[in-house]
Amino acid sequence: MWATAVGVARVRALESEREDALFRDPLARAFATAGGLWPSSPSLPDEEAARRRRLAVSFSIVIRTRFLDDLLRQAAASGVRQVVLLGAGMDSRAFRMDWPNGTRLFEVDTATPMDFKAAVLRQERAVARCERITVPVDLRDDWPAALAAAGHDPTAPTAWIAEGLLIYLPQDAVELLLSRISALSAAGSRMGLTLGSRGVIERFGADAVPGSAASMWVSEMPDDPVGWLAGHGWEADSHTLRERAAAYGRPTNTPPEQAERPGGLISAVRR
Repeated sequence: MWATAVGVARVRALESEREDALFRDPLARAFATAGGLWPSSPSLPDEEAARRRRLAVSFSIVIRTRFLDDLLRQAAASGVRQVVLLGAGMDSRAFRMDWPNGTRLFEVDTATPMDFKAAVLRQERAVARCERITVPVDLRDDWPAALAAAGHDPTAPTAWIAEGLLIYLPQDAVELLLSRISALSAAGSRMGLTLGSRGVIERFGADAVPGSAASMWVSEMPDDPVGWLAGHGWEADSHTLRERAAAYGRPTNTPPEQAERPGGLISAVRR
């Protein structure tokens, strides 16, 4: 699945080249190039519906990236000095964002994408803007123990990011992940999640190309994500891509597929 993370980097690289970019990711092009997705992605069906779906996925990646960037800035402003990126992939926030002194950022992912990423970072002579700690572990294993061994302090607030991750996990794995996050979160912790909106698997996954990201989607958001997170001890807000895109000056003109429901961009605070 790490190749999907390289695809995300390609989307971020293209966004970074826009004059009105919602963020700048100077390492994204290097990740996409090393992963063989630059200057163009592999040939895909030219059918119009497939093209629209690809554009929709790219759009969602751009909006969620900006949303989570803002969440992390707010967490830092509130005094949070621990950040954990779950399924970090080609995330370059340790390198491209400004962090307060004393920030420790943990990147949790399996060894294969970690090794690929490390090679690109060496090639680019990238220097992190905070203390960056890699934690090579599969999220299906005992990652809390690996995170503790890497120096995470559960008594201090943490900002947790699970970006583009939960949609790939079956529901029982999503619940386990959230329970583990909650057990490691002191009061004042923050969390940013992206959830698959209701119906997204039916719309995108039904005729997805085998091996593509959409073909591996298995989990959608609950009907009441705010209530779901409240049951785990989090005070959450839910936002739609359409709502956030308009707020960022990037409104979409495509009509909604269905009546607007709670959105899949989640920000939450541990009380």
